[in-house]
Amino acid sequence: MRRRDILAGLGSLGIVGGAGVAAVYGLPTGDDFGDGADGSTGDDGGDSGDGGDSYDPVEIETVDAPGSEAGTVLVPATDRPTFVDFFGTWCPPCKEQMPALAEAHERIGDEVLFISITSESVGEDGMVTEAELAEWWDEHGGQWTVGLDPAAQLSYRVTKYPTAMTIDTSGRIRWSASGIKTADEIVSKIEAVLDLEDGGESDSDSDSESGEDA
Repeated sequence: MRRRDILAGLGSLGIVGGAGVAAVYGLPTGDDFGDGADGSTGDDGGDSGDGGDSYDPVEIETVDAPGSEAGTVLVPATDRPTFVDFFGTWCPPCKEQMPALAEAHERIGDEVLFISITSESVGEDGMVTEAELAEWWDEHGGQWTVGLDPAAQLSYRVTKYPTAMTIDTSGRIRWSASGIKTADEIVSKIEAVLDLEDGGESDSDSDSESGEDA
């Protein structure tokens, strides 16, 4: 059974989230986020070439926060490429990543589904309340959609925080990287998947397999 299915099953029992996250993943440690001077993580320098890995669309709850409306959204989108930032409010490098995300969103966010997703349980009995999440979002300059994935339906692939991904309209992961990235890096990877959707050639996969931050 795939890890995603196991986690989704646990989530349906109300185990994943809060204490359940600690039980499944362990409490956050220095290995879960940036351990280098630039916040990069992972044994390969933070980048990974996911090649043919893909997602089926998942309905993700979105929250009322600056630039985000309460509701739901399909991730990945089927009508345009998707950029996802996986983050946690407990993660110091995730805070450091926010300014570059804000700049990238300002430059190219309208051309893709641009979303940040946390797997924290959010609610009165969760790790953070929705009000606390919205306050964190506002404090760190978030102005785009923020979503919740407490059952790890998408976050099951993530082992380091923050992690960024670009996903094409077929659901295929075109680029995935952990650690802090510059706005130029994020924009270039989004442009690569947009070019690919337009029928152009992209070196996104080969770049992500290099093991070096662009």
